[in-house]
Amino acid sequence: MAPRNRFAELLPEIAAWRQDFHANPELQFEVHRTAARVADLLRSFGCDEVVEGIGRTGVVGVIKGRQTESGRVIGLRADMDALPITENTGVAYASQVPGRMHACGHDGHTAMLLGAAKYLTETRNFDGTAVVIFQPAEEGGGGGKEMVNDGMMDRWGIQEVYGMHNMPGIPVGQFAIRPGAIMAAADQFEIVVTGRGGHAAKPHECIDTTVIAAHIVVAAQTIASRTVDPLKQVVVSICTVQTDSTAHNVIPQVVKMKGTVRTMDPAVQDQVEQRLKEIVEGTAIALGGQAVLNYQRGYPVTINAEDNTDYAVEVAREVSGQVDPDTPPLMGAEDFSYMLNERPGAYIFLGNGDTAMVHHPAYNFDDNAIPFGSSWYVGMVEKRMPAAA
Repeated sequence: MAPRNRFAELLPEIAAWRQDFHANPELQFEVHRTAARVADLLRSFGCDEVVEGIGRTGVVGVIKGRQTESGRVIGLRADMDALPITENTGVAYASQVPGRMHACGHDGHTAMLLGAAKYLTETRNFDGTAVVIFQPAEEGGGGGKEMVNDGMMDRWGIQEVYGMHNMPGIPVGQFAIRPGAIMAAADQFEIVVTGRGGHAAKPHECIDTTVIAAHIVVAAQTIASRTVDPLKQVVVSICTVQTDSTAHNVIPQVVKMKGTVRTMDPAVQDQVEQRLKEIVEGTAIALGGQAVLNYQRGYPVTINAEDNTDYAVEVAREVSGQVDPDTPPLMGAEDFSYMLNERPGAYIFLGNGDTAMVHHPAYNFDDNAIPFGSSWYVGMVEKRMPAAA
């Protein structure tokens, strides 16, 4: 088993698109150059409809099969945005924009879906409609939610939706997926501790906010060890601590902390938020101060529908013969979850080989993965909407 031969022929062209995106990274919703290039390519392929500005700067292309009697509509999604990281790869097509790079492989995702769109417009060997979705602002901006809120699912009658992400550490050409929760919900919080500042030599005259903050940091770890069922996944991380003093001999008046909560179950998510609030407020009161928790819900859990996962596994096997159908879930988050909350579908990982991990300055997408990813996108369309003989 192998990727479709056509993608071996198209690989230099698709890789050139990818490397162009890589050299010109854009952040969150400010993907104007990338989106314009995507739209131009989709039109050049002969897509039946190309619409820009969905979810602010997203692009949608519509490709009708040589038959449409089934009325079926399948959505395929790729993300377009980069990260605010300074690149350290040394490749000839490295980022030309200081402080920005495609450190998560969205340049590869976009290129693979463009390759699939080119193939689908050439062959149209399916009964139904394929909708290719190019999304901005996956990296913290919630572009998936914006596209859903813009009416994308209903406007094009999308019935199922599929997405893919490269994964370092998995050999190129291999796939990994699981039914149910595959990536975590990601919430963020800020804690503001207020006490009474003063001279460090007179702590008895102060209410020491650093001591209160330290107790909160330690107590928050009991949420995973003593509050949540040990068979449930949860991460509570306090990642920044900042005081309103920079002096070595001043007890600060205010301490601010920021962190994240990762969960795989909405009920656990509710439980953690409530317990963190109790710990923050109760610890501060017990030590004579005050503390306020500002808790913000982020991307929801990414949940693969069981049947759609089976379809994705079947296609992955046809593409490469190598797929892990029960890969462990990850505590990272993904805003494709908003699309899966609207329509059944699945999210799959594609191996990027022995490379630096995503979000690392030395990360680079492996162009050898392109034929596998493009073939999988095409396979999902042709498998779920087979053309009559």
